[in-house]
Amino acid sequence: MLKTTIPSIGPARPEATARPALSVVVPAFDEQEVLPEFHRRLAAAMDAIGLSWEVVYVNDGSRDATLAVMLALRAADPRVAVVNLSRNFGKEIALTAGLDHARGSEAVVVIDADLQDPPEVIADLVAAWREGVDVAYAQRRVRHGEGLIKRATAAAFYRLMQRIGGRVTLPKDTGDFRLMSRRAVDALLTLREQHRFMKGLFAWVGFPSRAVLYDRAPRAAGRTKWNWWKLWNLSLEGITSFTVAPLKVATYLGLLTAAIALVYGTVVVVKTLLFGNPVAGYPSLMTVMLFLGGVQLITLGIIGEYLGRVFNETKGRPLYLVERHLPSEPPSTGAAAGDQPAERAALGRVA
Repeated sequence: MLKTTIPSIGPARPEATARPALSVVVPAFDEQEVLPEFHRRLAAAMDAIGLSWEVVYVNDGSRDATLAVMLALRAADPRVAVVNLSRNFGKEIALTAGLDHARGSEAVVVIDADLQDPPEVIADLVAAWREGVDVAYAQRRVRHGEGLIKRATAAAFYRLMQRIGGRVTLPKDTGDFRLMSRRAVDALLTLREQHRFMKGLFAWVGFPSRAVLYDRAPRAAGRTKWNWWKLWNLSLEGITSFTVAPLKVATYLGLLTAAIALVYGTVVVVKTLLFGNPVAGYPSLMTVMLFLGGVQLITLGIIGEYLGRVFNETKGRPLYLVERHLPSEPPSTGAAAGDQPAERAALGRVA
């Protein structure tokens, strides 16, 4: 991969050469209320594992004091790295930016900051990884704090993806919370498409995997950023990124419509030959026209979705831009709370 760098801003600090064994990637958007408690629980959970670690916080263009909280956490804990994106790029790309900057030599953990995914479960993921799997994904056993409609629609989406995903099997009731070995992460980072559905990309790279069951907790603070419209668009992203089933559905719908039209035309011809051709028939004519028009617009819309993705991919833009990257440091280098952090601006990596 290539990485284009813009000259440094502020005093330079040499990057630490020692790499931690584990990296924890945490994308965040407007999470100032929960980040301090999240980091406290994360640090306790990671220290109990007994491996060297770092946490990479990615600020995805937050509008509140999320960046200030991240910088304060880094000043107090040298194991904290901060990646500040130049604007909001969306969670999928923010997650990719965190994986790009994760230095963990053995494995990388992905987790959200809202504490719905308990950091204490990371120990179970590490235990599964130590038994020889490359990917240990956290599978929800219980989803506390979510309504019946959301649970039902989520279950329907996962089962739909399992049916139409082809060779890519998307585990049911599984989000982004998981541990991946270094080789699985390196394989994942070779996939640089613009329209990113990370759950599908995690499944696409393969490697030996195992589910770790856990109970999902309610959001600890703040409000969810995923409204129904965003969830709908994420579903479309997942479907169109990993299957051409909608195009096949459009084809079958066209064939079905043609068959119905043929049958209806035959009925009209026979009826005309037997009983004549009365002028009446405006309601049925309008019904047929509207039905055919709707089928055509649906088909054009499906084709347009795929064509738009092709257009975005051909532009070759970087996935994201980094306004500032503050790497973590081994405790031995002892970055004091009063140190002035080095600030670097860089372009997001491109394949």
